[in-house]
Amino acid sequence: MMPEDGSPGLSPQDAAYKDLQRYTNADGQQIYCKYWKPTGQPRALVFVVHGAGEHCCRYDDLAQVLVGLNIFVFAHDHVGHGQSEGERMIVSDFQIYVRDGMQHVDLVRKVFPDLPMFICGHSMGGAISILMANERPAEFSGVILISPLVLPNPESATSFKVFAAKILNHLLPNLSLGCIDPNSVSRNKQEVESYATDPLVYHGGMKVCFGVQLLNATALVEKALPHFKLPLLLFHGTADKLCDIRGSQLMMDTVPSEDKTLKVRKLFYHQISWSKSDRDRCI
Repeated sequence: MMPEDGSPGLSPQDAAYKDLQRYTNADGQQIYCKYWKPTGQPRALVFVVHGAGEHCCRYDDLAQVLVGLNIFVFAHDHVGHGQSEGERMIVSDFQIYVRDGMQHVDLVRKVFPDLPMFICGHSMGGAISILMANERPAEFSGVILISPLVLPNPESATSFKVFAAKILNHLLPNLSLGCIDPNSVSRNKQEVESYATDPLVYHGGMKVCFGVQLLNATALVEKALPHFKLPLLLFHGTADKLCDIRGSQLMMDTVPSEDKTLKVRKLFYHQISWSKSDRDRCI
C-alpha cells in the first residue's frame, strides 16, 4: 500500500519501490520491471512473460542469449508475484495480467517506436501472451511460446473436477489445491535446487480461486486460437507434467498462421534450458 506521504512504499521483500525499476498499474499497484539492454542500438524488442508462482529474473539466461543477438529484452513480475505488489498468487480476473502486459508494452514502445516487437511467454505466461497477441495483433511481429498453458492440466480437466472447483471458489476460495513439486519443473537437479530455494518463487499451495482463473484462461485461449495469425514458434518438452504438450499440438493444428513451428524437446520437463548444448537437442 502507498504510505501517507504518497511515495510508492515497500515491495513484499521490504525493498523501497523508489529504488526499483517499476511502473504503476491501473489499480495503483507497483509492478517490478526488469530490462536487459544490448550495448549498441537494438534491432528488435522481446517482452518476456513469466509463469505462475515465479518471477521475471528467472529468465536471465534466456535474456542474455537474446541480448547477444542485439535484442532489447524487458519483463515484469505479475501482480502477486516476485517483487510486485498484490496478494501472493491471487488475481480477481486473469485479464488483469493481460492489461498490465499491454501497459508495459506501451511504455517500452514510447522509447522504441519503430522497432519490431516479439512476445515470449512461458507456462501461464504463454496464455497471457496468446491473449495479448489476440487483443492487439498489429503490435507484435511474432510470438514465442515455451511450454505454454493452452489446455487444462489433464489431472484436473474432467468436467466434474472443473464443476467442483467452481463451486469451491464460491465456498472456500482460499482452500489450497497443493504445491508445485520442484522436481516436476526440470530434469536438471541444479535447476530444481535453484527453483526450490529461490525466495522470490511462491512455494505455497495454489488456491482454488487462482486455479479457477487458470481454467478461465484456457477457455479464453481456446476462443482466441482460430483468430491467431501471427508468426509462431513453440517449444515444448515431451515429459512436461505441468502444461500438457497436447496444448501446443492443438495450437499448431488450430491457428491459421501461415508461419508456425513446434520444436519438441525429447524427455524435457516444464522448464527449457537455454544452454547451447540443450538448444541443439530439439527433435
